Amino acid sequence: MSRVLIKKQVSPTPYKEYLNPKHVYLPLIINGDTDITALAKKEDMVEEGELVAKSKGNWRVFINASIGGKVTGFSEKYYLNNQKLKCLVIENDFVDQIGEKSEKKLTDYTKEQALKKMQDMGIVGLSGSGFPTAVKYDNQLDTLIVNAVESDPDASNDAYLILNKCEEILEITDALVEIFGMKEAIIAVKKTDVELKKHLNYYLGTYIKLKLAEVPNTYTAGWEKELVQRVKKINCKTFPTNKKIVVNGVATMYALYEALKYNQALTSRIVTFSGPMLKENANVLVKIGTPVSEIIEFLGGYLEGDKMLIANGPLMGNSIASDDLVVSSDLTSVRVVPAIAESIPKVCMRCGECVNACPVKLSPVLINEATENFEQFNPDRCIGCGLCSYICPSQINLRKKVEQAKGEIK
Repeated sequence: MSRVLIKKQVSPTPYKEYLNPKHVYLPLIINGDTDITALAKKEDMVEEGELVAKSKGNWRVFINASIGGKVTGFSEKYYLNNQKLKCLVIENDFVDQIGEKSEKKLTDYTKEQALKKMQDMGIVGLSGSGFPTAVKYDNQLDTLIVNAVESDPDASNDAYLILNKCEEILEITDALVEIFGMKEAIIAVKKTDVELKKHLNYYLGTYIKLKLAEVPNTYTAGWEKELVQRVKKINCKTFPTNKKIVVNGVATMYALYEALKYNQALTSRIVTFSGPMLKENANVLVKIGTPVSEIIEFLGGYLEGDKMLIANGPLMGNSIASDDLVVSSDLTSVRVVPAIAESIPKVCMRCGECVNACPVKLSPVLINEATENFEQFNPDRCIGCGLCSYICPSQINLRKKVEQAKGEIK
């Protein structure tokens, strides 16, 4: 397992809300799949939470309107992978359509009802994967692991939720254990997160089937398969659900709480905005589809000088060509840093540091040198953690090379 220490770039930051954008641009993508059917048409009036698009595959994942208003058409905006994607555009009518939330006792759900609610409310993984949550739970399960190991060094939104919504997160965790007939739930947190551990332990005492597990402050300790290995001592070569284990991040757990208890569709999320080129750093609750440029303006704007945006952290994320980026369900952080000239990679030293760092035992050095027959190097096992690029003394973008090889064999 990787033993690379990654120092957090942000301390707990202020919390703000920006919930009334003039327009939202809903990216038509789910877990990397852009084969999405838009159900809403131009000039349609939609309500907040209404189904407006869905995937075409077997999973039938839904995208819900994050605001109420008029559909004005489609537009291309930057997504967190630095590619422009087709987005459904809704003009805000600024009418509060939610009103008072209806409340349901969480343990009144059957398994089938809970799965349907997850699907109807459009719940997907909010820690960067975007994987459909109902698909994970539609299995025989024994253990729920709540992943509070915030690996992105730029993000502090999970920490905010634990410190401010701890009772809600524990309530939904306990309820899911009961609804799906699981034996236990484990909340995984870094050993160094003293405040989070203290806060969780304060509330955990009343929950018999919930317990805390500590993991080292190393990257990639929050990677799903490594987390399973650390807290359950189970070697998980495929999906954890094949071992009767389901893993969800903190933000996903809170979205599940809102969906099952209050019938609230996934319409907003917290994104960490940080970096030396921002006038103010903050965790901001925003509507999905909100332009990042608007949120930055809300925070006071940029400092003087050339700048660049990084979406979802410096290791697993991407630098974005423009602030014409929109918030998607899987956007966890935006960091704004001084622009730097692109360095010219040096010749590979064949030092082997990338091989030592790789958590899935790949040989990025060999993938980088290959021109064909990539499958012999198993690039499809890459998790995109970025450690190979981070540690390379020759500054070669090995992560990009491995991703390209991965694409060649699909």
